[in-house]
Amino acid sequence: MPAIQLLLLNGIRPIVIERWLRVCGDGLRRIAETETDWWRSDVEQPLLEGGMSTVQMLEAQAEFGSRISPLMEQVLVAIYSGQQEHAWSQSALEDVEDALERAGLLSRLHRPPAVCFLDLTGFTLLTEERGDEAAAELAETLAAVVRRRSQEHGGRPVKWLGDGVMFYFQDPGEGVLAALDMVEGVATEALPPARVGIDAGPVIFQEGDYFGRTVNIAARIAEYARPGEVLVSQAVVDAAEGTPVTFSGIGAVELKGVSGTLRLHSAQRTA
Repeated sequence: MPAIQLLLLNGIRPIVIERWLRVCGDGLRRIAETETDWWRSDVEQPLLEGGMSTVQMLEAQAEFGSRISPLMEQVLVAIYSGQQEHAWSQSALEDVEDALERAGLLSRLHRPPAVCFLDLTGFTLLTEERGDEAAAELAETLAAVVRRRSQEHGGRPVKWLGDGVMFYFQDPGEGVLAALDMVEGVATEALPPARVGIDAGPVIFQEGDYFGRTVNIAARIAEYARPGEVLVSQAVVDAAEGTPVTFSGIGAVELKGVSGTLRLHSAQRTA
């Protein structure tokens, strides 16, 4: 492939190219599977219910597919171009700020990033009581609520976990504010109560995901939190100085899979 050859000729390491291809493959696989799902429910099934035979349906959907496929490809390219432009612009801005800081022309307050886990309490029981379709609808509602509120505070969803979400925030203070917004938003949508755990510290970014002790601790804090609670580590409290939030210490606790004890704090909006 010419693109791969050009990357290799310009010194891009094979392992980096392999990771990029794997991320592309995973993302495009999910897109294709989602398309297949709605194609069956919104194209094939209505044709069959309208009285067509299977052969007639296959002919009709093939004709429609030949017209829509090129247009869908244009949509995918446009979305990718927009996402790429945003990501590269952010990277370029960080490079400029780094250069200005080295030259003594800019002063920045360096804070560790924050990882946030949110999940719905009682989701498993709800699935048993109301069925898989109802659970899927609730998960879709949850995604719409938390995506919007996290982005308003400069965060982004990293991983969808069915009844929960993992987020990344460059600013821990904004992460806490987003978490409070998300818990409130979940309540207004008549979803099961949400609980949130946040930790701040170094993380490793690889293949579109984040790894490290900070991620593990944030997940464990979320498991410890009570329904409707935003629970954070001492590192978040220290990094969120100046944020209009009140932190109430609950003491040192032991978390599953985490050595030693951690001081945790419950976050509330400042009155």
